[in-house]
Amino acid sequence: MPRTHRLTWTLVVPVKPLARAKSRLSGPAGPHRERLALAIATDTVSAVLRSSRVEGVVVVTDDPVAAPELAALGAIIVPDEPDDGLNPALVHGAAEARRLAPERAVGALSADLPSLRPAELTRVLDAAAAVPNAFVPDAAGVGTTLYTARPDAVFTPAFGLESRARHRDGGARELALDDVPSVRRDVDTIDDLHAALELGVGPRTASVAPLLPSARR
Repeated sequence: MPRTHRLTWTLVVPVKPLARAKSRLSGPAGPHRERLALAIATDTVSAVLRSSRVEGVVVVTDDPVAAPELAALGAIIVPDEPDDGLNPALVHGAAEARRLAPERAVGALSADLPSLRPAELTRVLDAAAAVPNAFVPDAAGVGTTLYTARPDAVFTPAFGLESRARHRDGGARELALDDVPSVRRDVDTIDDLHAALELGVGPRTASVAPLLPSARR
């Protein structure tokens, strides 16, 4: 039988202030945009915490509403002290994760994965444990939903425009797994939300989505 990787993880999840989150859903979501953004982040963090390989979640956020809700799930809340964009926030969160548990691997995970299934995340993390740095491309094949670093590896996330290519060019291993659609299904647009709903979403997103006329089919 193949050897099972038993490396455990702390994942860092960045959550924008809700007033600025999910800007591309401003039209379709209307007055429910902030509520939808919080629901998606809550379902994401809840699913992460149910993965058998995850022993901690660090949420980097300055939002006064999101912080206590995510802390109530069991996440550690870290303010965005760098206040210099996404990647510096992730590096800051990973430094805190390593300070708290240096024996664990660390990863940066998008906060907009409302369909995330813990078992699929576990499969991805087991694959990531085999290499110093790895990443998972998003469903569109352009961005990234997860970037990882083993305890002995440097944590250098490159999220943003064309992040799939940037992570690959930086030496991270692309994890081309066929059976983890929920780890790749991020939500930025109304079409993304439709795809996530078809895949199946967590309870908070499921409760908010019917409020959006454009999300009904």
